[in-house]
Amino acid sequence: MSGHSKWSTIKRKKGAIDAKRGKIFTKVIKEITLAARLGGGDPETNARLRQAIMTAKDENMPKDNIERAIKKGSGTGADAVIYEEVTYEGYGPGGAAVLVAVMTDNKNRTVAEVRHIFAKHGGNLGENGCVSWIFEKKGSIVVEKKSVKEDELMELALEAGAQDIRDEENEYEIITDPSSFEGVKNAIDQRKIKYIEARISLIPQTTVKLEAGKAEQMLKLMEKLEDNDDVQNVYANFDIADDIMERLSA
Repeated sequence: MSGHSKWSTIKRKKGAIDAKRGKIFTKVIKEITLAARLGGGDPETNARLRQAIMTAKDENMPKDNIERAIKKGSGTGADAVIYEEVTYEGYGPGGAAVLVAVMTDNKNRTVAEVRHIFAKHGGNLGENGCVSWIFEKKGSIVVEKKSVKEDELMELALEAGAQDIRDEENEYEIITDPSSFEGVKNAIDQRKIKYIEARISLIPQTTVKLEAGKAEQMLKLMEKLEDNDDVQNVYANFDIADDIMERLSA
């Protein structure tokens, strides 16, 4: 399993997602707000907003919160806010590539904070373009193995337009083109197959294997970056052996 899958798995094992639900709501609201500002407040004609609303619903965000965020972004709310999107690139422990997607109202503050986090946890911030070429934008839908048979899932997903299905320990990860993501997800929903995670993500084409010491440092770097209020998503191409993952997630 590569970095994005490993990191999602370890967060679930630690219960970090439930423990930080308020922070997740803040990030999703920012995404809804910016999507509405850039493409308008109608999800039928704004694919990015539609995806953001889908994510909000998956996180059980109240409908009122979603509607307020749309109004804020489209300028119809009382407290319209402007955010700017920035992507920072760098290297983590062991030379793993790291992409940090940020939404901020103060770039100077954010870049200083991100640079400090990298330096403190064995990494360094790089130049634009230094690692982005390693990643491809793909749809990712993660399903627990116990919820569906592999051949049933494969037939359903491929027929709906999925590119690949990866066997990841206790989970299957369905990979799609961004344009096919909604169709595949809808097919899974219609079959009433529960998924753990469904999102458009940046997936690495190559990975860097990390030993125990570097692996622990890498996971700490990921955690601290995601803890930052301006950081929306963190993508990385590290690979960690299953026995080390089990120990670190205990």
